[in-house]
Amino acid sequence: MSKQIFDIVVSTCLLLFFIPVMLFVGFLLFWKNKGKVFFVQPRTGKNGKLFKLLKFKTMSDGYDTDGTLLSDELRLTPIGTMLRSTSLDELPQLINVLKGEMSLVGPRPLLPEYLPLYSLEQNSRHNVLPGITGLAQVKGRNNIDWKTKFRYDVWYVRNRNFSLDLKIMVLTIKPFLKRENIEFQNNVSTAKFTGQ
Repeated sequence: MSKQIFDIVVSTCLLLFFIPVMLFVGFLLFWKNKGKVFFVQPRTGKNGKLFKLLKFKTMSDGYDTDGTLLSDELRLTPIGTMLRSTSLDELPQLINVLKGEMSLVGPRPLLPEYLPLYSLEQNSRHNVLPGITGLAQVKGRNNIDWKTKFRYDVWYVRNRNFSLDLKIMVLTIKPFLKRENIEFQNNVSTAKFTGQ
């Protein structure tokens, strides 16, 4: 079975299984966020092609009196905290998988603004579809630095195979259930990549 077919079959099954949860979450967010259910953001995909990443919205659109967007810490909602701690905010990315923009397993898709900052080796992470989960996620997720994350990404790209993908998916279940490596060390959002 090809990776693409596997992604489609598994994503479809997961979407069907989580439909009740997603509908419930969507209703809560619609009610609490004044109709805004999804967080949509451009990310870099395979071969540097941009696509719109989907997540459930975990932050408000709060601004201060000067019209400046409030910090992530102030905008993270109680529902958003719950969604992040259970990784349920990631479920809409199954739609990205079905659209062929992502895979179940691969390097996480990052912001387009990082593209000029990658080394040649780091940029090879874009030789494959980005994933909902990946080697860097099961090795530490938000608790490892950028350099280490990219080292895992590059190793995955060079050594990827079906059995490795299955292993990563199995290893993803443990931190998902135990809520390990979800919290950021100093912020509710990861620090931005600034190069090398």
